[in-house]
This record gives sequence, C-alpha cells and structure tokens, in this order.
Amino acid sequence: MNFNLQEAIEVLKRTPKTIGIFLDGLSDEWMTCNEGEGTWSVIEVIDHLIEGEKYNWIPRLEMILLDGESRPFPPFDRYSHLNEKSEKNIEQKLLEFNTTRTENIVKLTKLITPDHLELTGSHPAFGKVKVRELISTWVVHDLTHISQIVRVMAKRYKLDVGPWIEYLGVLKR
Repeated sequence: MNFNLQEAIEVLKRTPKTIGIFLDGLSDEWMTCNEGEGTWSVIEVIDHLIEGEKYNWIPRLEMILLDGESRPFPPFDRYSHLNEKSEKNIEQKLLEFNTTRTENIVKLTKLITPDHLELTGSHPAFGKVKVRELISTWVVHDLTHISQIVRVMAKRYKLDVGPWIEYLGVLKR
C-alpha cells in the first residue's frame, strides 16, 4: 500500500490553490461550459467540492472516531449542489472552498494520527470502511475533479482543434 497521511495532506492542502491559480481571471465561458446534457460545468464542480468539505470528509471521520461501525454515515448527496442556485461568483466560491478546506486540514491534523488509520466506520453502501480508505478517497476525489475541470475545458475547443484531435487524448474520452 502507498498511503501516507502526510503525503495525503500535501495534496489536500494544494487542491484549492491549484484550482484557484488555474481558474483565476478566466472568462465566464470557461466557468459555465460543460460536456453536454447531464454533465457538470467548472463552477458546478467547485460547488460539489464545497459541499464535500462541509458534509462529507470531516463529518465522516468524526463519526468513525465517535461511533466506529455502530452507526452508518448519513448518505452524502453528490448532486445537492445542483439544486441550489448561489449568487456567489467564481472568486467567492474559490475563496469559500479554500477557507473551508484550510479549516478541514486543521481538523484532520488534530483528529487523526497514524494510530487511527485502521479504525473503521460504516458506509451506507459499502459497509465497513477504514479511516485510511476515507482519506485516500478524499485525495483521489480531489485529483478526479481537477482532471474533470481540465477535461471539461478542453472539450470546449474539441471542434476547433481540427486534425490535431488525433494527438489530444483528453478529447478522446
């Protein structure tokens, strides 16, 4: 296994900054493009990341520490952000994501030590899950959505790249 708590925290700390630097100052067209019906725009991905920070990662870690497997996690609605129309612009959303993530990293470092990594909780769909697995998923979830943001933006120009599409793997998925 490759999991290392400090390495995981390295990625978790960098995600808001990485996304923020990448998106800073881009036009609204980049923020609102998507891959077609039923897919998420860049701004919707950011909204989803914020929801996860509020209702998923730390609350579930706290439940494992408090309840172990005795009580399953409440389900996390991965699509709840689509039902709320926020008046915040992308800069405000990125700031909220960064602020919430920073608070969650502080909580994570206070809550979890290497001795906690094999503690288990109960996921409503998967059953028994370990702290190590939950934190690993948090990291890979970040990387997945960074990749998604890049892919969504690349596909905006899919019809414009002409014959070079042959060499642009991000457009072939």
